[in-house]
Amino acid sequence: MSIESSSTASRLEEFENHLRTARYAAVIQRRYLWIAQHFVDYLGRKCIAVEAARAPECEDFLRSDLRSWRRRHGRDPRNVFEWRRRHKTAVNVFLRLVHGHWPVAATPVTAIEAFHRDLVQGYDAWMRDLRGLASVTRSTRTTQALVFLTELGPRGEQASLSHLGVRDIDAYLQQRCKGWRRQTIEGYTVCLRSFLRYLHGSGRTALDLSSTVIGPRIYDDEQIPSALRPEEVQTVVEAARQDCSPIGRRDYAFLMLLATYGLRAGEIVALRVEDIDWQKEILRVRHSKTGAVSELPLLREPGEAVLSYLENARPESKRREVFLQLQAPYQAYKSGSILNCVIGARLKMAGITPRSRKGPHAFRHARAVSLLRASVPLKIIGDVLGHRSAESTAVYLKLATEDLRAVGLNIPKEVLP
Repeated sequence: MSIESSSTASRLEEFENHLRTARYAAVIQRRYLWIAQHFVDYLGRKCIAVEAARAPECEDFLRSDLRSWRRRHGRDPRNVFEWRRRHKTAVNVFLRLVHGHWPVAATPVTAIEAFHRDLVQGYDAWMRDLRGLASVTRSTRTTQALVFLTELGPRGEQASLSHLGVRDIDAYLQQRCKGWRRQTIEGYTVCLRSFLRYLHGSGRTALDLSSTVIGPRIYDDEQIPSALRPEEVQTVVEAARQDCSPIGRRDYAFLMLLATYGLRAGEIVALRVEDIDWQKEILRVRHSKTGAVSELPLLREPGEAVLSYLENARPESKRREVFLQLQAPYQAYKSGSILNCVIGARLKMAGITPRSRKGPHAFRHARAVSLLRASVPLKIIGDVLGHRSAESTAVYLKLATEDLRAVGLNIPKEVLP
């Protein structure tokens, strides 16, 4: 046996042990091993080491294996999308074990790609160290900055960037924002102004072009958030409470944390076991935008919902995150996007059609409005919601005003004087 064959066999044996240790179902273990074997065989025919495999090689393998499947069976799989999903997931799990993480960041191929990468990394450090922006904000802005540099083409090269002008910015915005909603354009221009301000401050551009980026004017009434009515919140929560399956218990815990505290989705999935002090009845929340830590009273209903999930639905694991995926390998959720799916499904099951937002923020808004109606001071509401400034909390005053206006408009004419 050659050294390469021995190494490949060792990788596959390691993968088999990983699947078994992670408690994948037996049928999934066999399927993933079979696909991994096909993958390493494909790489061997192409003279590519497993360690050198990247996303393009994975896509090439999927296309090649699908062609082989068609030759063997004389037809497409019954569900090509599902076939690709299973194969891609197996390859991703295998390569994650090989590299330690997956996908591996692409190595810049050209000098301009390396320049853009270094520039965006410097921008991220500037936002973190000098502006104190949250990681989620920095991630959004660095992504948009990289898109901007790439779309500039030759104008985005190091030598040309210093000559960037107003016409370049206008042409880019006209192409980039075509067909977007006004609120989306306004948010994007905020990101672009921030990056242009950094480019000038770091000496990359001769002019400060941030003031030339003019977005649409958004009037105050356009920014009124949407919120579920109290009876709608209760309907969704009650429907989930009656579902005693592992998914139901998890969703009920999600909903109770949303409805009671108005937490952000990312704050819920970031909760750790040690954040819940059962004896002192305290819930510690790390706010994803501000980075601050709040200690909130652990109320009975959300506490019981989380406890029911921990005792009856959470997979056994050494991980410290409260909420874990319900299928092997029982990892923590990478982001709060899982709650978008959960809330959307629960609203649909309960027959609730929100007026605008359909995700977890609709519950956050509903909680803010309910606290306002209860005459809770804005400062306390802001602390509960994890707002950085009073202006963020004051937005909900508009919602409460809109509710009062709606009540007034619904008064029958015959009762008016």
